[in-house]
Amino acid sequence: MNRFTAWLPQHVDRRIRIFAWLSFIAQTMIIATGGAVRLTGSGLGCPTWPTCTPGSLVPTEELTYHSLIEFGNRLMTGVVGIVALILFVLVWRLRAERPDLFTLSFIVGAGIIAQALVGGITVWTGLNPFIVGFHYVTSLTLVCVAAAFLVRMDASPGPRERAVPGWYLGLAHATSAVLAISILFGILTTGAGPHSGDAEAGRNGFDAEVLEHIHAWPGYAMFALTIALVIGAWIKKLPTLRWALVLLGVELVQILIGLYQARNGLPPLAVGVHMVLAALLAATMTVVILHLRRPVATDAAATDSPVEAAAR
Repeated sequence: MNRFTAWLPQHVDRRIRIFAWLSFIAQTMIIATGGAVRLTGSGLGCPTWPTCTPGSLVPTEELTYHSLIEFGNRLMTGVVGIVALILFVLVWRLRAERPDLFTLSFIVGAGIIAQALVGGITVWTGLNPFIVGFHYVTSLTLVCVAAAFLVRMDASPGPRERAVPGWYLGLAHATSAVLAISILFGILTTGAGPHSGDAEAGRNGFDAEVLEHIHAWPGYAMFALTIALVIGAWIKKLPTLRWALVLLGVELVQILIGLYQARNGLPPLAVGVHMVLAALLAATMTVVILHLRRPVATDAAATDSPVEAAAR
């Protein structure tokens, strides 16, 4: 055990970086596979949980391709969990020096367990649209936490201070709030639309056509707010400029896909891409928020040699 502990990283090295990126990619991919389950009508392809059928953990010959799609999504939960566990173990020796990374890795691991339980409840309730929506929110949140880990692993540890003017801070948080509202109405719109995950699954009872318009309003408002973020960061030379530009680009693509799917009868592939992009949009917003603060400058940091600074 001591030999294994000695093998663990004492600083953020290549092993941590690789599994941090794998964690982010896997969290995003499970949203894509979950979307495939719903958009192909495979939500009850495995009608029980945690087994696929009452007598089998895996799909049986009597079941259809829907079972394979649903079971494939369940297998992705295992992949995501293994990657998260490896990352958690890799940062174990850093828990005193980098409690932020340790905490984020723990949240991802605990979140995956919670996500699996919510997935089970989703099956038990016959794909209740509100539970399905909450399941998506859980996945999206984990994507954001994984993105936060990527940002923090390249940041200096220790206390942080505000790196932007107060008005810009408020604007950024207002933009993130509008994004949350847009995602909420997007989930409600999906819960009222045709892609229920199974022919027998119920809908939430709202008017999908009305919700489509309501969902679009905060999307456009966020686009306008993000333009303001980009302009403000460019004029004031703020550290958020690069990621605000990325945010604006993702929003533009998301708006175009949203318009396409609304005007073409909600084709499943477009809806699936829209779901994944919403998660990436939230992750990018998370990165922008994290760049609103910077490490507090210290005398020691100011006198460090370039080599010492690079080592950190």
